[in-house]
Amino acid sequence: MDAVDEERLCRRTPVRRHWVKLADCTEPSGLARRHVREVLDGRAAPERIDDAVLIASELVGNALRHTAGGPDCMCVEVYQNMAVLRVHDAGRDVSRVRARSVEEPVEGLTGSGLGLLLVGELASAWSVRPTAIGKEVVVVIALGASGLPERDVPPHIPAVRPPLTAEFHQLDGGHGEFDSR
Repeated sequence: MDAVDEERLCRRTPVRRHWVKLADCTEPSGLARRHVREVLDGRAAPERIDDAVLIASELVGNALRHTAGGPDCMCVEVYQNMAVLRVHDAGRDVSRVRARSVEEPVEGLTGSGLGLLLVGELASAWSVRPTAIGKEVVVVIALGASGLPERDVPPHIPAVRPPLTAEFHQLDGGHGEFDSR
């Protein structure tokens, strides 16, 4: 996936930034789906909420299947016309995170990579990058039913530091909401 223009996205201030701790959760995919639905309810077209919920489920499911520790946390940033989902995990091999090609025979798409192919179809952009503690998969999703105009799709997605473990303990129920205003 192409890099996303960090400077362009950084000039935008998220309306809200929402974190949810997924580590040590018995049902991280369910928690991620509920969290995304709650955060985007009333801020996005219903079909885009469904797309975002599906994307979050795929990303968390991939972290569960392909990393020893599973997902650590997820962030949902809400901007005026888009949302950015970030799923962090301790896996360090970013080269393994790739979608299979749509040109591959159907038999080749039944296993690994099919979920990211779906993410690529539903998202405006997505990328993966190493972090100090592993990696993050980042997805940009339009909030409107018609998607994002080409000029608004960020060519690079900036890094955001997840809250420290101590900050998680201060959050109600293991997840919380931070106003960026």
